[in-house]
This record gives sequence, structure tokens and C-alpha cells, in this order.
Amino acid sequence: MTEPSSVCPVDHKALAAAKADDGLQKVVAVTGASRGIGHAIVKTFHEHGWEVLTLARTPFSTVCPWAEGIVKHIEADLSDEVAVKDSIVRLQERLGDRPLHALVNNAGISPKGEDGARLGATKTTAEVLNQVMMVNLIAPMLLTNGLIDHIKMAKGAVVNVSSIAGFRIHPFAGAAYATSKAALSALTRELAYDLGESGVRVNSVAPGEIETSILSPGTEEIVERQVPMKRMGSPEEVAEVVHFLCSDASSYVNGTEIHINGGQHI
Repeated sequence: MTEPSSVCPVDHKALAAAKADDGLQKVVAVTGASRGIGHAIVKTFHEHGWEVLTLARTPFSTVCPWAEGIVKHIEADLSDEVAVKDSIVRLQERLGDRPLHALVNNAGISPKGEDGARLGATKTTAEVLNQVMMVNLIAPMLLTNGLIDHIKMAKGAVVNVSSIAGFRIHPFAGAAYATSKAALSALTRELAYDLGESGVRVNSVAPGEIETSILSPGTEEIVERQVPMKRMGSPEEVAEVVHFLCSDASSYVNGTEIHINGGQHI
């Protein structure tokens, strides 16, 4: 596995003045934006000319230091309901009377047992379950509801990042994570049903084995046994699908979940 570059490959100066296809710059808010899939989503939207507002529990990533990024970043611990509500207020202030064209709920946590072992249902405490549900399920619902007026203004899109663990047992993802992702998929359907008439579309993606810096040992073996394409996916491949679901190209796609796993789900 190659080490990630310390320099962002995107020419942000050249893209700073880019506009969306309709002549107006679109705005997206992305949670969990500091690394891995979230960082790839941020870069992909920026490459397509979107204004990107980021939320993460860590400071703005120094790996991708475009000038406006730091001032458009919000540090927020999504396991804390008060912090989530505060981040909604801060996002509303930054948007002002502008629409929000897309919200990407990407942030997620997956607690482990001793020595990084899978944390099964019989070993999961109520405290751990509540923390995981807050980040992986409740925060996306609060953010969507809190920003819905801005999203409706744009007849925009919400994309929730679920997981292959949400619909099948995974050797590394534990019970709390899997349960939260299954619930997030259900929430996606519920929101799509509630908001469809307003023109807001809500969909989800379910990545499988994606090559990031936090891969669990043994992932290569899973890929060899379970993935027909015999390779891991890249964060950029997930990001492109997320961008598609937020774009006009998917204008009649609502309430669906796209598997991004090289055929692992079959």
C-alpha cells in the first residue's frame, strides 16, 4: 500500500473561480471531512466547482490547504448533541439566505474490542451503543432537519454514507456500527419519502472494502475471497458516486442505496 501524499494534488487556485453548470456556485456541507472517504468527497466537489463547507472533530486538514478551506471549516464533536446543534447554527449563519445544494453525512465511528478485535453484540455496552448511534444516525438526522429549509431552497440532495456492514455480517465492523448503518439506510428511505414532494432527494451509498489509512489487518484476504473484482476500492471512487447523487444527473434518483464494493454484496 502506498503512503498518502502530503501535498494535495488539486490545483485549488485554478478551481477557485469555477462555477456549477447553472452559472451559480453550488454549496455542499460534508461531515467527517478530514480524512479517507470524507477528504476525497471534499476534493471531488471542489474539483467540480462547488463551495465546500466542512465539519469534523479535528481541525481543518493541512493536507489540502486551499485558502478558503480553513474559514469554511467547523470543528464539531458529533457524538455530543449540543455540539451538533451548535454546528447547525454555525452552518446556518454561514449560509445566510443562500440555499444548500447538498448535505453529505459521511462521519462515522466504529468502536473495537481489545487489540482491535470485532466488538460483538454481547460485548457492546449501552454507553458505546449510544455514542455510535449519536454519530452515525442521530447526527445525520439532526443535521438534515436543521438545514432542511436551506436544502429545500435548492431542491437539493442529501447523501448518507452507510456501509456493507449495514446489511451483512462483517468480520471487522462490530454490532454497534452495523446496527447504526442499517438504521441509517432506513432513515434514508424515511427522509426520501417525507421530502420527495418538496423536490429534495435523499439517497445513500454503502461502501465495501475501501483503501484508506485505517484498514484492518486481513482486509486483503476478504478482498480475495469475496470481491469479484479482486481489488479494493479507492476513496475517490466513492466520492464520484456521492457527487453523482448530488448532481442534476441523478435528478430522478430518490430513496435508493448504491453499493460501492466491486460486487462484494452479491
